Amino acid sequence: MSGFTQRVEDALADPVLKIAVERTAGTAEAKRAAAVGAFPDFEAARTRAAVIKDHVVANLGHYLQQFEANAQAAGATVHWARTADEACGIVIGICKRADARSVARSKSMLGEEIGLPHALAEAGIERIETDLAEHIIQLAGERPSHIVWPAMHKTREQVSALFRARHREPHLEETIAAMAESARRHLRSAMLDADVGISGANFLIADTGSVCTVTNEGNAELSIMPPRVHIVTAGIEKVVPSLPHAIHMLRMLARSATGAALTQYTTFYTGPKRAGDRDGPEEMHIVLVDNGRTQMREEGLAEMLRCIRCGACMNHCVVFRQIGGHAYGSTYPGPMGAVLTPALDGLSANRDLVHACTMNGKCQEVCPVKIPLPTLLRGWREKSWREGLEPQTVRRALGLWAWGVRHPRLYRLGSALAVRVMRQRARAGWISRLPLAGAWTRHRDLPAPEGKTFLEQYAQGRRR
Repeated sequence: MSGFTQRVEDALADPVLKIAVERTAGTAEAKRAAAVGAFPDFEAARTRAAVIKDHVVANLGHYLQQFEANAQAAGATVHWARTADEACGIVIGICKRADARSVARSKSMLGEEIGLPHALAEAGIERIETDLAEHIIQLAGERPSHIVWPAMHKTREQVSALFRARHREPHLEETIAAMAESARRHLRSAMLDADVGISGANFLIADTGSVCTVTNEGNAELSIMPPRVHIVTAGIEKVVPSLPHAIHMLRMLARSATGAALTQYTTFYTGPKRAGDRDGPEEMHIVLVDNGRTQMREEGLAEMLRCIRCGACMNHCVVFRQIGGHAYGSTYPGPMGAVLTPALDGLSANRDLVHACTMNGKCQEVCPVKIPLPTLLRGWREKSWREGLEPQTVRRALGLWAWGVRHPRLYRLGSALAVRVMRQRARAGWISRLPLAGAWTRHRDLPAPEGKTFLEQYAQGRRR
C-alpha cells in the first residue's frame, strides 16, 4: 500500500480517533451554523471577502511593497524568503544574533509549512509552543492534525494522561479547567523567560505596516511582548489593503473557524517598542515567505490564495471526519490541504490526496472566501491523468467503465444486477461484506441501495 493508503487504513482502524475528531468537528459545525444564522447577509459578506482577496492577489506586488515601506517606517525589519529553507535560515540567523537560547512560539501553520520547529531543534534552540493544543502535541512528539485545533485527534482522557506524565505540577481533578491550569503553570515561566518570540500573522495591513494575530488564549501576546525580539513569519498572500478590509476578514474568520462573533484576542502589532513604551520587543522582524505562492498564482491556483486558514472545509468534510488530519501526511490536511500540498510539494508524490474527496461540494459551500475547492481538485486529477501519474490498474478500470457506458443496454443491465445483489446482501439497510468493496466494509458498513437504479427511476418518472 502507498503511504497515504496505509495511513488511511490505520486511521479507520482507530476507534478512539473517530471519537476525538467527531467531538471537535461536530461541535465546530454546529457553532458555525449558529454564528452564520445570526449574521445578516452572510452570503454577501462571503462575496465581498472573495473580492478583497482576489484584488490583493491580482495586485500582490503593489500591496507587499506598501506593507514593507510602512512596516519599516514603524521600525520593523522586513525580510524576503523565496523558499522554506531561506525562511528558516533567516529566522535562525536572527535568533543567533540575539544569542537566543529559547524561543516562545505562537501557533503558526506557516511555521509548520517551512519546517521551522525542526530548524530550531537542529540549531540547538529550545522551542516552547505556547498555544495549548500545540503544547499538547509538542509533549506527545506529534504533528498538528488540524490548522485551528492541532490536537483535535486527542481525547481529553489522552490529554489528561499526557499532562500527568509530563507536567511538573499536574492537575489533581479530572476537569478541563484543572488541565488548563496545569498547562498554564507549566508554560507561564517559560514564556516569560524566552529570548525571542515567534508568531505567524493572520493578516498583514498594507497601509499601516501592522501585523494582526488572533488567538483564544492570549498566548500570542505573552509570546511576543516579554521577549527582546519578535519574529513574524507570514505567507505573502496574508496582506490586505487596510484596517477596514482586515476587520471584514476577521468577521469571516472567527465565525467560520470557531463559530464566535470575534476571536477573544485580536491584536495589531506595528513595529517594536518605542521610546516611552513600558513593554514590548526591542526588535521586530517580519519574514515574508513565498514558498510556491507566486507559482500558484501563475499556474491557475490563484483562487487558493484566498484561503484565510479557518478550517471550515475540514470540519465539514466527510473524508476528513473519518480519517483525521494525520492521514493526509502533510502540513495542511482536508480539502484545502489536498489542493495546497501538490502545489507545495509536487503532484507526483501527492496524487493520492487529490482523490481523497467525494466531490460533494460541502467544502466550497462553507468556505468564507468561496474557494472552488472541488473544481481545483478536479484540475489536479486531470493533470495527474495527463502526466501519466495514475496507476495502470486505475486506467484499465476506467477504460472498462468507459466501454460499458458506450453500450447502454449492457450498462443498464450491469447496474440493475449490481443493485439487486447489494440489496440481497443488506441487513437492516446496511451491507457489512461485499465483493470488490472490502476496503470500505473492513471498517464500516456500506449503505444499501434504497430501490432501483437511477436510470430505472428516471425512466419510471418520465412515464408518469
